[in-house]
Amino acid sequence: MTFGEDDYERAAREVLASLGGGPIWVFAYGSLLWKPVAAPVEQRLCTAEGWHRSFCIEMRRWRGTPEEPGLMMGLRRGGICAGIAQRFQGEDRHRLMIDLLKREVGGPVGLSSLRQITLASNRGPIRALCFYAEPDEAAATPERSEQEVAEILSRACGPAGSGAEYLFKTVSALQAHGICDPHLWRLQELVAAAISMKAATQCP
Repeated sequence: MTFGEDDYERAAREVLASLGGGPIWVFAYGSLLWKPVAAPVEQRLCTAEGWHRSFCIEMRRWRGTPEEPGLMMGLRRGGICAGIAQRFQGEDRHRLMIDLLKREVGGPVGLSSLRQITLASNRGPIRALCFYAEPDEAAATPERSEQEVAEILSRACGPAGSGAEYLFKTVSALQAHGICDPHLWRLQELVAAAISMKAATQCP
């Protein structure tokens, strides 16, 4: 089931009500780092304690196909995750929230993985929206080894681009903010090696 306009209208009202009139902060840990829904009015380096990045969401469109599914990042329990808290502001908060939900949520399964989590920053704690934090079984796959994830990312490609590009853009955005995630760095090396090996075997 996918959302229609009425569903997004209702979901936006519910999310805004949960914020109680407070600022709209969003935790960017993946593609929102390099493709935010709008220009943030403020960004802060922060950490989400008790969470870690995981390529745990299967994609059969966008950066994958039904024949060759890709993987998208979510957050799973445990560890620590550094990212960027983005604050958004506009006269029409409702419209902004609808745009944000359309950017991140395709239906009720995605909405069920939207959480408010507490982030630590050098200017104090931030309560932020976080998409795909501990996705339920309907949205997520079991944890895979880094080698398995790298193999999938090296092959998967769809209308929005490849899994390798998704990883590269995320790593590049993290680097630009001075953030190092050893797990993603290792994946980058493994994906590059898998692509190089595939190219070598295809050469005459």
